[in-house]
Amino acid sequence: MRKALTVLVVAVAALVATATPALAHNVLISTDPAKGAALDTGPARITLTFDAPVQGGDINQVSVLGPDRSQWAEGTVEINSNVVSAPVRPLGPAGTYTVGYRILSADGHPVEGEYTFTLTKAGNGTPATAGAATGAAQQSDDGSGGSGVPVWVWILGAVVLLAIGLTLALRTGREKTQ
Repeated sequence: MRKALTVLVVAVAALVATATPALAHNVLISTDPAKGAALDTGPARITLTFDAPVQGGDINQVSVLGPDRSQWAEGTVEINSNVVSAPVRPLGPAGTYTVGYRILSADGHPVEGEYTFTLTKAGNGTPATAGAATGAAQQSDDGSGGSGVPVWVWILGAVVLLAIGLTLALRTGREKTQ
């Protein structure tokens, strides 16, 4: 009975020690330009900051639609850990611009949303083609396996569990000699 209780305690301790927090979808925490901002001149880039690293891949997209629903974002979407940015053409008509995004979350699920800002003075820019800002040119290499947890943590956890199991097997397999 004592051996079974010891094995149970060690197993529970191993599970608690190697438990990771539940993975959740990324949440947008800040934008540049800010949500609802009124600007005299258009931004050169849209920058979106999320609460967790964003995965690379062609699914990451940023669009900027003008008052006439024309596309103003153009170029390659860049990812640097939890910051996603895309270049924007010089804006044209005054009015409300809608920034839309679709990114690949740290847990592997796509996250999308949108917000608006207002251009108060008309610019002299011309719109881009639809879907002009897509893809990922730059992905920072933080040594993680895509889930936000570095691979070495998983390897170390597996080695520790193996050592605990081997130690318990050797100790419980011996007969007591008197």
